[in-house]
Amino acid sequence: MRSIQGRLSVGLISVLVVVGIAVAQLSLWLFEVGLQRYLEAGLRNESENLLVALARGPNGLQLDDRRISPAYERPFSGHYFRIDFAEGHWRSRSLWDQEFPQPDAAGLHSDLTLGPEGQWLLVLRADYKRLGQALSISVAQDYTPVRDSFQRLQRIGLGIGLAALIVILVLQRLTVKRALRPLERAREQIAQLQQGQRSQLDTQVPVELEPLVAQVNHLLAHTEDSLRRSRHALGNLGHALKTPMAVLFSLVAGERLAGQPALANALREQLEQIEQRLSRELNRARLAGDALPGELFDCAQELPGLLATLRMIHGQGLNISSHQPPGLKLPWDREDLLEVLGNLLDNACKWADSEVRLTLTRRDLGYLIEVDDDGPGIPEARREAVLDRGARLDEQVSGHGLGLGIVRDIVDAWGGTLELLASPQGGLRVRIGLPARAVEINR
Repeated sequence: MRSIQGRLSVGLISVLVVVGIAVAQLSLWLFEVGLQRYLEAGLRNESENLLVALARGPNGLQLDDRRISPAYERPFSGHYFRIDFAEGHWRSRSLWDQEFPQPDAAGLHSDLTLGPEGQWLLVLRADYKRLGQALSISVAQDYTPVRDSFQRLQRIGLGIGLAALIVILVLQRLTVKRALRPLERAREQIAQLQQGQRSQLDTQVPVELEPLVAQVNHLLAHTEDSLRRSRHALGNLGHALKTPMAVLFSLVAGERLAGQPALANALREQLEQIEQRLSRELNRARLAGDALPGELFDCAQELPGLLATLRMIHGQGLNISSHQPPGLKLPWDREDLLEVLGNLLDNACKWADSEVRLTLTRRDLGYLIEVDDDGPGIPEARREAVLDRGARLDEQVSGHGLGLGIVRDIVDAWGGTLELLASPQGGLRVRIGLPARAVEINR
């Protein structure tokens, strides 16, 4: 979609072009009409002078040459006349051998031409009655210089109009850009919200944006509070269920059911499924996802502490390393990413012989997380089964403990992919592909 500034520019150009052409054409037309009316007055005066120059002679009407302007004597001088009456007609010597374009009706006419040079004539025809005889006097003036002047004026006006249009558009873009600057700042702040760089929008905005900013800030505060309370409630629920579940497991393992092994096994199996499902659903419900712009995961700050904790748990003899581009920040909730990386690295450390490696890579379409270990790995035939069931591997394959349930739920919530592959180090590689966030694509 086009931007507001683009739509305003197109609309302004359209309005200016239409209005400018209309005003220019109307102004030229009014000016030309006024000029023709002025020239018409002069032609009418010439016509009346010719009428006065007519006198009665021995052979009827005659024209007194002494009262005729010298301009009518020079060939193609631009001033012409023709007098028609019942006995014949007279015409000016300036016509030379050309026929005078006779108008069909009395009045002013501006669409007649004369001569090989194609002079445009402004012709006035007037009908009179002189000395008892009806006659018609047509007086013409060369209108070509005036038409040429109008054409030059149109070209000059067009050039000035285009220059003015360019200046107006430049000023308009500067004005609109300045006026829309608060909206651009608000867009940048919303992008920063999605990247976790801020938690609220600035309230120092124009009056028109104050209601919008206030509502967004209120929604952010309400969402953050709701998520915090939900996480606390889910944590309390999880802790509250641990004790009853532990009591039930102890009863199953107790002496009361020692004589009923089938019932004890059935109850234990059901209780384990309940415990696994509760843990899975509680972790699924607590995912932050995209509902709230939480704190981003800064690899340079978070990974050293996480790796140090794992070394303390699994012993200093295990080589745990991470490799990522400098300054890499993952645009997802910090707590969720700690959950993912903590689970993957902890399980890799359990089954690694001597080395665990974490690799984070920025790709064009997202991010790649890979955890490699040099342990026994997983047979290829069992990998799909583990992923299809989405269960803990230590409950599916003896000798391996890899808790994929929480990790898979978080990755699915982010629209990512989870793969189990053979590691170049000889053990298992867990590869997670995460798509780029919309805020990164639009930046």
